[in-house]
Amino acid sequence: MATKIRLQRHGKKGKPFYHIVIADSRSKRDGRFIQKIGTYNPNTRPAEINLDFESSLSWLQKGAVPTDTARAILSHEGVLLKKHLLEGVKKNALTADQAEKKFDDWSKMKQDQIEKKKKSIKEGVSKKVKERFDNEEEARKKKEQEIIAKSKPAAEETPAAEETAAAEETAAAEETPAAEETPAAEETAAAEETPAAEETPAAEETAAAEETPA
Repeated sequence: MATKIRLQRHGKKGKPFYHIVIADSRSKRDGRFIQKIGTYNPNTRPAEINLDFESSLSWLQKGAVPTDTARAILSHEGVLLKKHLLEGVKKNALTADQAEKKFDDWSKMKQDQIEKKKKSIKEGVSKKVKERFDNEEEARKKKEQEIIAKSKPAAEETPAAEETAAAEETAAAEETPAAEETPAAEETAAAEETPAAEETPAAEETAAAEETPA
């Protein structure tokens, strides 16, 4: 029976999540499988891979053929390198210790590369977050300045309106005494005219008294 190492899709629409499985080459892609040997999540940065190293190596040695994507994952995890080194030991091209040392050196180098990549991604994310924060802060300050600029003319007009009201009140206060002086002037004139009216009967009485002896 020909077997394949391939990915079986799971997860939601737009967010795929894959199982790495050993399946019969004649079965459907998402159909029945023989064994699940790991998972692959491309939604994270870097992509998250969980793989049963020994099972993967065992199936490769048994002749299982990986698909292109599965091969890339196995190469990334060092399974293909380990298989190649073990074949070299079988052919006496190198000793088991040499093969183990080469694999350990490769594993350390690979781990350093992964850590550097994670650090680079983290720094990139931090930079983007900082830029976004700075842009938001700049937009906020600009909006505050616009609000202050709009409110300044209204603040300047208020004292002018108050001065106008005060000037009107002052003018009204100054006009009030003039209005009160008018009755006093009328009273003075009336007082001056009264004696003239009273003098008329006295003159008539004098004339009558003079005419009586005659």
